[in-house]
Amino acid sequence: QVQLVESGGRLMQAGGSLRLSCAASGRTFSNYFMGWFRQAPGKERGFVAAISPRGYTTTYTDSVKGRFTISRDNAANTVYLQMNSLKPEDTAVYYCASGGVSGLSRLQNDYHNWGQGTQVTVSS
Repeated sequence: QVQLVESGGRLMQAGGSLRLSCAASGRTFSNYFMGWFRQAPGKERGFVAAISPRGYTTTYTDSVKGRFTISRDNAANTVYLQMNSLKPEDTAVYYCASGGVSGLSRLQNDYHNWGQGTQVTVSS
């Protein structure tokens, strides 16, 4: 079972850029779909982005499309979330997760392993 550890969260100013990393254990990392989710105080955890096992297919929630980019380096067992043009509404705890479905999914139940999250705060 894969274990995930997020890093890179910090306090940012609106308009800035930040890259989050998610390091995974095990030799089978390249078999998994990977996703990023986020949760702000008082709000439900929501989908951000997902990527196919070999990194050739991605999908994003509408609010981040064109600003965020998900990528992965399977040799390094790491998935990334590059966040550009940050907005205050991007403030949240960001979680990475691994899934075992046969296609990209926005559903939390399709992801079986979760990291502990990393805090991203965007000031106005």
